[in-house]
Amino acid sequence: MRGSKKKYLIDPDETFLDSSNLPSFDDQQFEGRLERPIARFSIYLLGAVFFLIVLMFMIKAVDLQLVKGEELAKRSQNNTLRRLPLFAERGVIYDRNKVELAWNNPGRQYASSTGFSNLLGYISYPEAKDIAVGKDGVEKLFDNQLKGMVGTKIEEVDVVGEKRSDYILTEPTDGSAVTLSVDSRIQEELAKLIKNLATEKGFGGGAGALLNIKNGELLALVTYPEYDSQILTDGKDAKKIQSYINDSSNPFHQRALFGLYTPGSIFKPIVAVGALSEKIIDPEKKILSTGKLELPNPYAPDQPSIFKDWKAHGWVNLREAIAVSSNVYFYNIGGGFEDQAGLGIRQIERYARLFGLGESIILNGLETAKGVVPNPLWKADNFTDKVWRVGDTYHTSIGQYGVQVTPLQMARAIGAIANGGVLVNPTLLKIENSGDEQLAGGRQLPLANENLQIVREGMRLGVEKGTAQSLSVPFVKVAAKTGTAELGLLKDEVNSWVLGFFPYENPKYAFTIVMEKGRKENLIGSPSIMRALLDWMYQNTPEYFGKEIDP
Repeated sequence: MRGSKKKYLIDPDETFLDSSNLPSFDDQQFEGRLERPIARFSIYLLGAVFFLIVLMFMIKAVDLQLVKGEELAKRSQNNTLRRLPLFAERGVIYDRNKVELAWNNPGRQYASSTGFSNLLGYISYPEAKDIAVGKDGVEKLFDNQLKGMVGTKIEEVDVVGEKRSDYILTEPTDGSAVTLSVDSRIQEELAKLIKNLATEKGFGGGAGALLNIKNGELLALVTYPEYDSQILTDGKDAKKIQSYINDSSNPFHQRALFGLYTPGSIFKPIVAVGALSEKIIDPEKKILSTGKLELPNPYAPDQPSIFKDWKAHGWVNLREAIAVSSNVYFYNIGGGFEDQAGLGIRQIERYARLFGLGESIILNGLETAKGVVPNPLWKADNFTDKVWRVGDTYHTSIGQYGVQVTPLQMARAIGAIANGGVLVNPTLLKIENSGDEQLAGGRQLPLANENLQIVREGMRLGVEKGTAQSLSVPFVKVAAKTGTAELGLLKDEVNSWVLGFFPYENPKYAFTIVMEKGRKENLIGSPSIMRALLDWMYQNTPEYFGKEIDP
């Protein structure tokens, strides 16, 4: 074209691009469409946005550096960051029936102190004030589960201590609940009975345990005297706390687990099992008790050694000897006399240890006291007269001399006689979904059940017409053994014992109670407590005597 400054060229492919000659392009995906350059307006708009952002940063920088720079510099010098704990809620402690025993309200709160303080223990707060720490009992035993995890909060404070800002660094995690095997109703009642008898009859203290011998659950574990968990946890009554520390009866001592006592006659069923197992005596053979056993002295025939019985029982066989608690009978089968062979101290020791005496019980990780089972080596280490004599064996046969046991050890031992020879593992935690007939844990002892049955019959006879007649109740058949252990050189104080099991036909529960350092002339002891507890349970917790309800 002449006279035109610009020359417009048409590419060959454009000659065919018109509205009636479009290929089958997807125009929604820009197929078959001509590309166009970005509009200048869009570029200017984007540049303006970036400019505004940069401008805002510059303005803020000027404000912080020039306008408020001096103020912020002073604040940074005077302000500090402090790290504060966010306390977790401590887990609740329940009894087996979901009754609260320790809970948050809003600090720490405990159920009635009667019977629970030495069981539950107490907590304290260290100087760092970061978290409560269990110091005794269940609180200490399950502290890791109960305490949870502390959270953290950061606070900025100025020179005068005023908070400028804060934020949570980590959230706290509340502790988990613990459900005990203990029945709080029985625990409290047994504690009241022990406390009342100690106060009325002058006993120095006492302890008791009620054990499920099918699964090892402890339904009650009582110690008296005891402290008050609430007072120790609150930590405010310094005078009362000091009185606990100075108390000669030692209220901090968990007697059921760590108290070591001379068992006396409650040791006899173990000796009886040993004698039957070793075929030392036929259970029907009778031995005469005239009230004493005279051991001839070859060096002074007119000065025999006298070993007393608590009364003359006449002729008694093994079952009757258990029932009436004949010392002379057990002198014979323990140490031997005339033509009657005895177990001897080594075999007595063997059977005592077989039933768990002389060893710690591991209670939910807690190692309890071991106790003492005497033998010749033990005597040589502890006495000037280092020679073991037959008289030492006689005294050991009736649970005197050097024998030392804990209440829990004896509850477990008598439970093994009752349940067919299984030494259960005691626990303070409720066992879920455990059948009545399931023996949970523990170890099977190498003992014939027919021999255990003879001993069980002797203990039942003791309730029917022997030393444990006070436990003859119409609503459940109980088998039991009583014991009175003389203490000290003067033997003017005694430990009063009772242990046993029920129901006799299908044993499920074993019990033991000891009242310590009572006056010898007092005739009311541990059996009266167990009788009162049985009567109370029949009225208030009858499910423990019924087959249709599993507590």
